[in-house]
Amino acid sequence: MDKGYIDAPCCEEKSVNGEIVEFVRADMPEIEKLYDLAEFYKVFGDCTRIRILYALFESEMCVCDIAELLNMTVSAISHQLKTLNRARLVKYRREGKSVFYSLADEHVRTIIYQGMEHIEE
Repeated sequence: MDKGYIDAPCCEEKSVNGEIVEFVRADMPEIEKLYDLAEFYKVFGDCTRIRILYALFESEMCVCDIAELLNMTVSAISHQLKTLNRARLVKYRREGKSVFYSLADEHVRTIIYQGMEHIEE
């Protein structure tokens, strides 16, 4: 049954270039590292998390401010910040009874900007 999938073009004859395969295999990271990388990029697969990161580009913010900005509940924002914190994309600091979030480092900005640049090409 055809589900509308289109296969990627393939060679008409199966022929393996062993030199190329071994050359690439030598530089291929371990599967565990690639799994970790895939999990890291999954964090960027949620529009709310991207919106939070964009907000934090501009300023350190508390959960209540982010919730107001994005017109969402504090609980929903807190849940997403927990995911971003586990992925080491944001950090927080306490000041009295308030908790302020910011980007973990400049790499986060670079990752987002490079992704945006790619989709705008």
